[in-house]
Amino acid sequence: MQGNHKVVTALPPDTADLRERILDLKETRDAIILAHNYQPGEIQDLADFVGDSLELSRSAARAEGRVIVFCGVDFMAETAAILSPHKTVLLPAGDACCPMAAMITAEDVRMLRGRHPDAAVVAYVNTSAVVKAESDICCTSANAVRVVNSVSEDQVLFLPDRNLGLYVARFTEKEILSWDGYCYVHDQYTREDVIAAQQQHPEAELLVHPECRPEVIDLADHVYSTSGMIRQACGGKNKEYIIGTEVGLLYRLRKLCPEKQCYSLSARAVCANMKKTTLDMLYRSLQSLSPRVTVGEPTASRARAAIERMLAI
Repeated sequence: MQGNHKVVTALPPDTADLRERILDLKETRDAIILAHNYQPGEIQDLADFVGDSLELSRSAARAEGRVIVFCGVDFMAETAAILSPHKTVLLPAGDACCPMAAMITAEDVRMLRGRHPDAAVVAYVNTSAVVKAESDICCTSANAVRVVNSVSEDQVLFLPDRNLGLYVARFTEKEILSWDGYCYVHDQYTREDVIAAQQQHPEAELLVHPECRPEVIDLADHVYSTSGMIRQACGGKNKEYIIGTEVGLLYRLRKLCPEKQCYSLSARAVCANMKKTTLDMLYRSLQSLSPRVTVGEPTASRARAAIERMLAI
């Protein structure tokens, strides 16, 4: 999805100057900037592509520049490095991690395979490269149901998000065995949050992410990945939407469909790691070509096979 880095609104003079220096250096480095929907607004504005994990995985695979600057968290940059092994992949916020991805290890996956040898292993892209390498196929929140239904096995080890696994189980005849991981941003939403938001905005449709708890999903009008939320809010007939995902998506929605009123399901829905990237970090990363993310062999080849199986669906 094309970014719109030429749109600038009321930036302080020093920020505007830094922004121009970033764009100049981007051209010099033959770089492409990818930003997740949860990134700070000023980072989204500079990106060539803004999207969810699936969109950015595809963008990374198609990237034409010599350098990929990934404004997101660690597993996203790893995925870009796996799909573009001959490119330089940078993660400006080098310590930006995904707590959910850290909830499962390669050793855990091997243990699960030992216990359930006839099951397919479906790994959410929110996992490390070594976990992907131990898996049969990857998925995102946008295509998890389709991926699970694509495997031939009747039993599926779904990892690491228990809530996404429970959501997928609603739409398949397969037996889903989920790892007990979770996204702390989405898992914190409660039934009480939903009731309070609906009382405050009674005309609004409730859109929630499939990483939410079942009791929250049960109250939603629609369950979507972030890209699906954008399509529904911007293309739907309703004028108001309650958004049950990380607050960074609201910035994108306000840019893409300013005529719609979008409200956060909870002001607590902030991913601290997604907010680590700053303009200064982005500039310094392009300047020094660091921090660089690489994935060695044979991990990269094995993880690439799992990702490419997903992308082929």
